[in-house]
Amino acid sequence: MATDNLAPILTPEGWELLNSLGPYSEAESLRLSEQLRTAGHSPDVVSAALTQSRLRAKARAKFGPFAERMLFTTAGLEQATRLKVAARHAQRFVDASLVRVADLGCGLGADSMALATLDRKVTAVERDETTAAAATMNLLPWSNATVVNADAESVDVAAYDGVWLDPARRSTSSSGTTRIFDPEAFSPPLSFVEKLADGGTAVGVKMGPGMPHEAVPANCEAQWVSVDGDVTEVSLWFNALRRPGVRRAALVISAHGAAELTSAGDFDGGPDAPIGPAEGYLYEPDGAVIRAALVADVALELGGHLLDPRIAYICAPTLLPTPFARAYRVIEVRPYHLKSLKAWVRAEGIGVLDIKKRGTAVTPEEVRRQLLMGSGKGKKKATLVLTRIGEDRVAIVVEPVLP
Repeated sequence: MATDNLAPILTPEGWELLNSLGPYSEAESLRLSEQLRTAGHSPDVVSAALTQSRLRAKARAKFGPFAERMLFTTAGLEQATRLKVAARHAQRFVDASLVRVADLGCGLGADSMALATLDRKVTAVERDETTAAAATMNLLPWSNATVVNADAESVDVAAYDGVWLDPARRSTSSSGTTRIFDPEAFSPPLSFVEKLADGGTAVGVKMGPGMPHEAVPANCEAQWVSVDGDVTEVSLWFNALRRPGVRRAALVISAHGAAELTSAGDFDGGPDAPIGPAEGYLYEPDGAVIRAALVADVALELGGHLLDPRIAYICAPTLLPTPFARAYRVIEVRPYHLKSLKAWVRAEGIGVLDIKKRGTAVTPEEVRRQLLMGSGKGKKKATLVLTRIGEDRVAIVVEPVLP
């Protein structure tokens, strides 16, 4: 993509201009562009510098202050690992005493940065020339990291103690980037990862969080990761990087720290939780817990039960703190009937309505629009959980419990 042209930035003029820009402002970008051109900078340099300034601002959510001296591509930033997660990837290699690490498909170099920070000797391999150039700049502060512009599948892994992969899962065109879902269409494909693992190599690979359980290889540990409620990935760990007695795990990272739930059993071999009514407190499990099929485990930890064996809502008689679910106090359970719910909204003077749903084919935004239409401007706020209990569709009125 033209917007990913780094050549004008990889010059003394371009690099100096980029690093002289203040905080990026979309509203001021056109005026600033005209001002910089009037000052004598070429259009190509100005365009590239402003693009990188915009990407740096966007990247702060993943890279924090490091973003201010990094280079990015649009697709690379979309897929890049958050640094706080990359640090946990790198710690696996430290715990397994693996020093020489190949980062195959390094992208912008986030995982290589974390590995190098923990004193690993990193070879970062990237096939795309533009992305490799960005990674080279991003890894300049670490003398123990080297970037190689090559195909990941061409690397002789025998020279390394362990391998990390973050396969490209997006295709790029002039209209933007498109997500790829077939693991065999990734670059490199999952079969390449499995081949490395079958040969005994210590391998870790980052996959999309929506990976179905049946696609997870039998000889690995699968760890789903969420950051501030957003499920970001599932990492598969093979051989020396796999923890003994762990088949699946949910790692939940938030401002309060990190917590993990693990299980030795396969995806269909977990405990059964009892089924019961909507009462007491309703718990909404974190997405990583759901993806890792650990909802029943959380229900048992809370002394609670599921509302339905196929739906990830838990109820328990008492309020217990847990990092693995968000809690709501159950106020009442109403039938899911739009006319009666609309009358309830009007009678209660509700003007702000938060709607959550699972196990029912409704669109929260459309339901909210229908329920609030013509109800006046009530001052109260309410939360409805739309779900099924057996064959019955219900609307559970709840009140969020602050963490």
